[in-house]
Amino acid sequence: MKVKIKKLHPNAVIPKYAKQDDAGVDLHCVSDPTIDTSGNTVFKTGLAFEIPSGYVGLLFPRSSISKTGYHLRNSVGVIDAGYRGEVIVKFGFKGFSETHYKKGDRVAQLIIMPRPYVEFEEVDELSETDRGEGGFGSTGQ
Repeated sequence: MKVKIKKLHPNAVIPKYAKQDDAGVDLHCVSDPTIDTSGNTVFKTGLAFEIPSGYVGLLFPRSSISKTGYHLRNSVGVIDAGYRGEVIVKFGFKGFSETHYKKGDRVAQLIIMPRPYVEFEEVDELSETDRGEGGFGSTGQ
């Protein structure tokens, strides 16, 4: 699949897979972080994507996040196929860490995958299962 990409900043890095079987591509930040009015640490990628209809872009933190005090603010970022703006990654920060992301660092990973179109049907009853209504911790582990 080909996905159109537009550089919005001269330092933007076109993403690529680091290894053949990687699920996602790394996104680099084009400048040092800023803090928005909600206290989020904001990293701009300098990139906009044209994700094909029927697909979605999902933003995840990189595993290196464990070396920092960052956490992705919305757990998983969603880039809808119709969005054409800059991809921006927002982190919260907890505690103290001497490791921070800075200009040029890989800050997130992007996975583009098919998005099913779901039609909902309202019913009076749902089918029975072994689990039933068992929620959080229902397996006892």
